[in-house]
Amino acid sequence: MFHLTTETPDDWWEVEALYDLCFAPGREALSSYRLRDGVDSVTSLSLVARDADGTVGGAIRFWPVRIGAARALLLGPVAVHPTHQGEGLGAVLIETSMAAAAAASEGWERVLLIGDAPYYGRFGFARLNAVVMPPPTNPERVLGHALRPGAWDGIAGEVTRSN
Repeated sequence: MFHLTTETPDDWWEVEALYDLCFAPGREALSSYRLRDGVDSVTSLSLVARDADGTVGGAIRFWPVRIGAARALLLGPVAVHPTHQGEGLGAVLIETSMAAAAAASEGWERVLLIGDAPYYGRFGFARLNAVVMPPPTNPERVLGHALRPGAWDGIAGEVTRSN
């Protein structure tokens, strides 16, 4: 059983250690990290999952980005400790945070991520043909989810940092 809470500054080191464990060395060299440099995460949507002993078992973060004049949330990273993978914790983190994003007073309409379509498709993500992430991102892995009907209609161009 896990307890989800909004990530706080006190969680930062443990969450970073989880990301280091779950992702390849050099993860911060990925182009998606350039969109995060110098930009605060959307803390109200960034969650930490702790077990009964208080150990971090999973985490998810969101970042504001732009595609032209349109705002979007960049989901990621999302990680689950290897000892808890396959238990559905990743799905709980994604579904809970996406529901919170849809209900947020900030008016978020769309979510973007870089990932595997077969996995993220079950959460409503689909390939975004007209949205371009900074290179060297594989265009097949650029996925989006509309929090409001039609939110991705007419959205095209390069993803840039939110200022």
